[in-house]
Amino acid sequence: MSDPAPTPRSLSERSETKRPPARVGVLGGGRMGAGIAHAFLLAGSHVTVVERDDASADAAADRIDDSIRRSAERDASLDGTTLRSRLTTGTDISAFGECDLVIEAVPEDRDLKEQSLARAEAAMPAHATLASNTSSISIDDLAATRLRPERVLGLHFFNPVPASALVEIVHGTATAPDVTESARDWVAALGKTPIVVRDSPGFASSRLGVMLGLEAIRMLEEGVASAADIDAAMTLGYRHPTGPLRTTDIVGLDVRLGIAEELERAFGERFAPPELLRRMVAEGRLGRKSGRGFYEWNEER
Repeated sequence: MSDPAPTPRSLSERSETKRPPARVGVLGGGRMGAGIAHAFLLAGSHVTVVERDDASADAAADRIDDSIRRSAERDASLDGTTLRSRLTTGTDISAFGECDLVIEAVPEDRDLKEQSLARAEAAMPAHATLASNTSSISIDDLAATRLRPERVLGLHFFNPVPASALVEIVHGTATAPDVTESARDWVAALGKTPIVVRDSPGFASSRLGVMLGLEAIRMLEEGVASAADIDAAMTLGYRHPTGPLRTTDIVGLDVRLGIAEELERAFGERFAPPELLRRMVAEGRLGRKSGRGFYEWNEER
């Protein structure tokens, strides 16, 4: 049986001022990676984002620059020029050689994540923490082939990162307690709330969120109610900030499908993806990022 996650400390037990890592590496500059980079830039870290090619690196830089611009527009105390000066984007993974924390933020594919973590670990210093932004894949599995599994954990950020108040810290069997404690402090330095969970399929957030989302999709498939009315049942009846179908659009139907398949392997038929979800993904109806999912998304993506 896996060791339990460390017992969370209350806010009063933590010092009032928390500092983020001085240098953070992010492998993958898509929507999630760019959001994570933006969060650490706002907290004061120097951030290096590494992508697979020049075009992707340029797109990541544009994505983060747009986030910085919008943050500066909302908060006059922020200096966009200073924030940008702490950002580096490129394709050379050796740039992680001075990082204190490296976060893998590639798509939710087990093989891709394992390969990405191996590349990151080979480039980063021995003292650094290696984190995966996985939303469902076992941290123990991802850490099993790492040279320093005690320095590996999960940092599950939520989409959209700027608006999300939560980061789920996944404590693997081999994760050193001080690594988890440092991660708590780093998350607090971002102005977000950390929760710590023991490594288990789907952790806490994805396991619960996906179960609700899959049932909502089944209800829509069965004609129980419209997408808007199903979501209204949860936003108005249970005070959820967003309904399960709109949330699935925001997360990405393809991401939800991948998580459901991972959980189905672990827990069986109760997490089997509905045929409607599979069909919509096959048709390219992925939610907000494609412009169409359970809803139409016409705003800038």
